[in-house]
Amino acid sequence: MRVEMSGSKIARDLLAHYDVHARRLPWRAPPGANAADPYHVWLSEVMLQQTTVAAVGPYFEKFTVRWPTVEDLAASADADLMAAWAGLGYYARARNLLACARAVVADHGGRFPDTEDALRALPGLGAYTAAAVAAIAFGRRAVVVDANVERVVARLFAIATPLPAARPAIRAAADSITPDLRAGDFAQAMMDLGATICTVRNPACGICPLRQDCAAVRTADPAVFPVKAPKKAKPHRLGHAWWIERSDGQVWLVRRPDKGLLGGMRALPSSDWNAAPDATPPFAAQWRTIDPPVAHVFTHFSLALSIHTTHVGLDHVPAGAGEWWPRARIGEAGLPTLFARAADAAMKEMTDDARN
Repeated sequence: MRVEMSGSKIARDLLAHYDVHARRLPWRAPPGANAADPYHVWLSEVMLQQTTVAAVGPYFEKFTVRWPTVEDLAASADADLMAAWAGLGYYARARNLLACARAVVADHGGRFPDTEDALRALPGLGAYTAAAVAAIAFGRRAVVVDANVERVVARLFAIATPLPAARPAIRAAADSITPDLRAGDFAQAMMDLGATICTVRNPACGICPLRQDCAAVRTADPAVFPVKAPKKAKPHRLGHAWWIERSDGQVWLVRRPDKGLLGGMRALPSSDWNAAPDATPPFAAQWRTIDPPVAHVFTHFSLALSIHTTHVGLDHVPAGAGEWWPRARIGEAGLPTLFARAADAAMKEMTDDARN
C-alpha cells in the first residue's frame, strides 16, 4: 500500500534532513527548487551507472562544456563521443547515450518526454534511469531504486531474502515510502543517505535521520543488510595485443567492433580473449613480449593481456582497417583503460630497450 506524503514519517524526516544536508552536485537543483535540467539529469544518471560521483564530476563538466545541449550531443561524431567517454568504462553506455540523444532530437523535437513510459521507450533507458529522470527532472512520482537506495530500503525493512531475489520486495517497500510530492528530492535524499550515512560498511546509524524507523538498527549488525548470495568465482581469460610502432613514432590503432566489450573504441590490435598462452601475431616480425601481462578485471571475468611489441618501416601497412597515431599523443586517442595501460607498458618497455 502506498503511503501518502502527509502521512509518511520516513519521507518527512528524510526530506527535512535533505533540506539541510543535500550534496551539492553540478547536475542537481537545490532542495525544493524547480526541477533540474532534464538533459543534465539524464546525462549524469547514465554516467553514474557503475561509477562513483567523484569520478563522474570531471566528465560531466567536460561533456556539458563541449556539448551544452542534447542537440549538440546528438550532432557529435561517434568517434568524438567514444573518445571523450574513455576511462568511464561500460562503453555500451556511451553508444546508448548517443542513440538516445539522437532519438530525443529526431522524435521529440529536442525535449525529453516527461513520463516514465515515454522515457523507457528511448534507447538505453532502463527502469531505473527512466524513473530517476521522471522524478528528478519532471517531479513525477516514481520509484527510484539504485544501489544506494536498495541498501537503505533493505535495512529500513530488514529484508532478509538474499539479493537478487530480494529486489521485488525492496522495490515494493521503496514504493510504500515514496511520497507524491517532492518525489525528485526524495529520490536524491535516499541516494545521499546511502552514499554518506547508510554506507556499505560501518553505517553511521547514530546520525541517521531514519534510525527510529529502521528495523536493521534493532538487529545485532545492520551492515548485514542487504543480504547477498555467495559470489561465484570469476572465470579467468587470456588475450594478446600487439604494439606496432613505425620508425617515425606512429602507432597502429584499430577500432573495435561496435558490439561487444569496449565496442567502437580505439584499441591496439588484439586476439580474442579466450586465446591460448601463445597466439599468432598479425604478421611476421621480431616481436618482444612484455612480462608480466597487463591484468584487468571486467564485470564477469578477469583478463591477462600479453603485450607484444615490434618496430616497422615507414612503408609497412598492417592488414585490415586501422590508423597510424602519433605515439607522443597516445593519451588523446581515447583508449579504454585496458588498452591505455597496455600502451603505457609498451612505451615503457621500448624506452627501456632504447636506453640499453
